[in-house]
Amino acid sequence: MAIDKKLIEESIRNILIALGDNPDREGLKDTPKRVANMYEEVFEGMNYSNKEIAEMFDKTFEEDCDSTNSSNDLVFVKDIEVFSYCEHHLALMYDMKVSVAYIPNGKVIGLSKIARIADMAAKRLQLQERLGSDIAEIIEMVTDSPNVAVFIEGSHSCMTARGIKNFPSRTLTQTLRGRFKTDSTLLARLR
Repeated sequence: MAIDKKLIEESIRNILIALGDNPDREGLKDTPKRVANMYEEVFEGMNYSNKEIAEMFDKTFEEDCDSTNSSNDLVFVKDIEVFSYCEHHLALMYDMKVSVAYIPNGKVIGLSKIARIADMAAKRLQLQERLGSDIAEIIEMVTDSPNVAVFIEGSHSCMTARGIKNFPSRTLTQTLRGRFKTDSTLLARLR
């Protein structure tokens, strides 16, 4: 699915009119085009399925570790910064930190690829809960490991800038797959 920038431009122009402003005035005349360009960038992830993102960032290395201890090996990347947009209000989800853990299953993924996966999955209209699930699914596909955990903490402008306007509120979600669901000692290692 390609993003239709012309339709976005027309829609933004109509929103400006609906807000009671003049889309032809100096400060706004290029706004529809700027917004369309911004949307193409910040919603890039909408062009790809989870499977396509996994294929895009499928750079792994054979695990080089002592096979007798491999069941205790753990990869944990913390505090990957992303932002997204809430699908309910098109409101910014910001100051988001994603942490991803997995137990290698014969191969490991390049560390920068974990951050790239989190970033691309966030570039969609999202829910924080689904974002964690999407990242876990993609990591699982790339690493062939069923043991994945994703933790996300973020602020939502639909709560901080409108409605209740509770600025200090933060939302924490966790997505647990495989052994992370059943082995409390694994979760303890991540705290």
